[in-house]
Amino acid sequence: MELTIRIPDHTAAIFDYLQKGLFISSNSTNEDVRDLYDIIDDDFEALSIYFAQIGYTLERGNEYFYFSRTEPRVTLEQKILRAYYWIDVLDLFKTYDETFGPGYRFQPEQILVEANINVMLQNKLDGIRKHFSDKDVRKEVLDNMIRQLTRDSFLELENEKNNTYKVMSSWNYLERLIESINIYDDSQDDEKPE
Repeated sequence: MELTIRIPDHTAAIFDYLQKGLFISSNSTNEDVRDLYDIIDDDFEALSIYFAQIGYTLERGNEYFYFSRTEPRVTLEQKILRAYYWIDVLDLFKTYDETFGPGYRFQPEQILVEANINVMLQNKLDGIRKHFSDKDVRKEVLDNMIRQLTRDSFLELENEKNNTYKVMSSWNYLERLIESINIYDDSQDDEKPE
């Protein structure tokens, strides 16, 4: 007996978008992306089976979708360096505002103004320089980071006129990634009961 699955009409568009390493978030400012989200949400099982046949795993997050690959594509060292970067990025934005997350709206200029009066935020922003160029000034570092986050579909420029960005649901992926890091505290082993 052969199993027949119904493949949605926009499967090619979904594949083209996700295979670039991007996320499809439910709260995207782009109506086409939100439509793709709805299509995937409605036909997740069929699309999962379909994409698995060509070596992609369709993953569901908290209000976002993405592809993962079964084969290793980067070295362990590259993954660790990338994780350091994401930790620094999340740390910077949570230092700026603890409520920073999906749906949050901000203007990069606000972060720079806050960094002028908040030494901890200044230090976090200066620490991110190591991921770009040590010669860059804070504004360039922040602009580069926001450009990268937008390119990776974690942020979207919501209003070009006043330079307002919106945090996508895919931000949950970064938070989940960082939360999944377990740090073993070996100092507990040194404590022996008397």
